[in-house]
Amino acid sequence: MPNSQQDHFDVVIAGAGPAGAQCARDLARRGYDVVVLEAESEDEFPRQSNKSTGGTFPAMLSSFGIPDDVVMNYTDNVVLESPTDHFVQYQPGGVLDFPKFKRFLVKDGQSAGAEYRFSSRVNKPLVENGELVGVQYGGSNEVYGDIVVDATGPAAVLSKQVGVSTLERKNQAIAIEYEMDGVDLDHDGYADLTDAMMLRLDHDIAPGGYSWIFHTGGDTAKVGLCYLQNDAFRKYATDGMRIDDYLAYWLESDPRFENAERIAGRHHRGSAHLQLPERLSTDNFMAIGDTVPTVDPVWGEGINACMKSGRAAAITADNCFIANEVDTSAASLSAYDDRWHTEVAPKMRIRLLISHILYSAPNDRLDTFIRDLGRIDADELESADSGSIRSLSKLVHLRDIPLIARVILASRT
Repeated sequence: MPNSQQDHFDVVIAGAGPAGAQCARDLARRGYDVVVLEAESEDEFPRQSNKSTGGTFPAMLSSFGIPDDVVMNYTDNVVLESPTDHFVQYQPGGVLDFPKFKRFLVKDGQSAGAEYRFSSRVNKPLVENGELVGVQYGGSNEVYGDIVVDATGPAAVLSKQVGVSTLERKNQAIAIEYEMDGVDLDHDGYADLTDAMMLRLDHDIAPGGYSWIFHTGGDTAKVGLCYLQNDAFRKYATDGMRIDDYLAYWLESDPRFENAERIAGRHHRGSAHLQLPERLSTDNFMAIGDTVPTVDPVWGEGINACMKSGRAAAITADNCFIANEVDTSAASLSAYDDRWHTEVAPKMRIRLLISHILYSAPNDRLDTFIRDLGRIDADELESADSGSIRSLSKLVHLRDIPLIARVILASRT
């Protein structure tokens, strides 16, 4: 028996994050032999990969059958803050207990027939006669598959080696988050954050980025910030301050945290890239989730898009297998690229441009932006968030033209 048949699956998935686990769920339900290789040990999973705020919306919860017991708190509103103002928008959502959420996806996939191998860090792709046939993991172990899926996140372990990943360090956002209790969620002078997810645009706290408070029930909340170390960061950053220092400064200076304390063991760090992927697949191979990357560049929500990318890859693989003749060539798998651009992350290019403009604007302009949001009706706001140029134009001032020109010019270099 040739090597490629000794330990063979229809699909081999590297990484058990939301994208990889969802892809495995869908494939297993369709009756395919699928194995997921996860670097962490089963006992500790996902201690090392608990890197998401867990904020998401009803469409994700219902579309993917996510149970209530992994939701820490259901929210009613999204709040946007600037240094001196705020805007409240009714938008139901949910803040997930991210470790519970990931464990649910794994167990549900296993129940459907997916095999999981923990403590199995993927090392490199296996190539025979110039064709990708599987992966090497855990040092010298090998597993083979008709299709290999990279869901290793920003590490992009396999994508880099097969020439799909184009992640650039300058586009890497870094984040830190604490879970805290004793947070004053309805402090005088601030918006009421009870049952809300709040994002704050303020360069004093997150230069070139944003910070957040997500209510998780009672007087507890997830509190964090993120930014890219790009031109906006360099313009607004304070010399010598690191991301931990910015979060410490916010916790010390904002009265909502006066009596708050960190919850032991609930401290998270993470990273993601904000850029348009050039490629997502090749022969026998697809990259999903934050490997490509998939996170929304404006508000940072990534769970829904990651889940969608895992499902899009599963649908693509299914179509390859049920054809009259199995075809996992680059031409066949390019259907995944099409689904990604139309269903997973539509209008990514314009949303990246919006994010660069938004995170480059000075604090006084951010105050004006928040006030402008209050004079636009809900339908127009939804249209603007979807990338409508007509709706976005209602939020643009003449003073913004030089900034927009600089951002567009920088995006082309």
